[in-house]
Amino acid sequence: METYKNHEKKRIVSLIQKGWFNNDPGEGLFVDHHHKYVLQDSDNNFFPPIVKDVKEYFKYNDIHWWRGTEPTGHTLSTQTACLNHLFHIRNDKEAVLALLSSFSNDFTDVIQIVTDKYRPAYISFEQASDTDLLNEGHPVRGSMTTSIDACVYAVHRNGSKWIVIIAWKYAEYYDDVDKSSGPTGELRRQRYDALIHKSSQLMYDIMQNKKNCYYYEPFYQLMRQTIWAEQMIAHNNIETISADDFMLLQVIPNKNIDLLEKNYACSRKDMPSTWRSCITDQSKFKIVSPEILLSGIGHKYDKLKEYLKTRYWTY
Repeated sequence: METYKNHEKKRIVSLIQKGWFNNDPGEGLFVDHHHKYVLQDSDNNFFPPIVKDVKEYFKYNDIHWWRGTEPTGHTLSTQTACLNHLFHIRNDKEAVLALLSSFSNDFTDVIQIVTDKYRPAYISFEQASDTDLLNEGHPVRGSMTTSIDACVYAVHRNGSKWIVIIAWKYAEYYDDVDKSSGPTGELRRQRYDALIHKSSQLMYDIMQNKKNCYYYEPFYQLMRQTIWAEQMIAHNNIETISADDFMLLQVIPNKNIDLLEKNYACSRKDMPSTWRSCITDQSKFKIVSPEILLSGIGHKYDKLKEYLKTRYWTY
């Protein structure tokens, strides 16, 4: 059976052949090889109205691009997919609130995120903490330390302030590789084990299992995002984003069953069931597809949704 990732590669190549990416011919360079689904000009990888602004946003907020110092031409880039979906609406409070209402009715307002010194708005990208909260060294947005794909700083209906973590996935799927083994695995355990133990959201008894799901993808990322949020709250007296609580939203295309429905070796369950078995408060974890996430943002963004439908949502 064809993987979702291979299906998307073929579909993107078809769009390239039709001239959809501003007549970019593809065959761009990625990791020393040319690929039909990699664009030669990375500008063509973005929703056209955001090209200039998104590049300036990364430059002047000192954010690293995936795998390099410049945007990628790789059309299956998850970082690019997240930006294409969310960057255009980041200054629109009502649109961001509509985004939140697609998965929760608990939020009444959103706050500008002023950790972005350059053009702060209601969504930030590759968000990191101000201080080293996870024993990873000095936080660097988008590289080497835990960064959040997209972040919303929201006001709950009870008046408390929440970090809404948006963890984006596109065509990812994962092998059952134990990230706690070997020298790098030992370093990871030194960084995170004590924080997992202190967590009120993560079940510490999972750590006693021979196959510890917290150190297998995609749960390794979810674990780090969870303890990052908890540490942001624990240190809200020194962090610019001063939050009282959090929610973790996983955005995944429904058709990516290679990620969603795989039987993971660490649990013998699918992805949502595995993660829900690892956490204490089920209300803090949501999964939504990209098209549902943007379903309520209004007709003023019809051109964006037309772009996204062709680029990402058509199977």
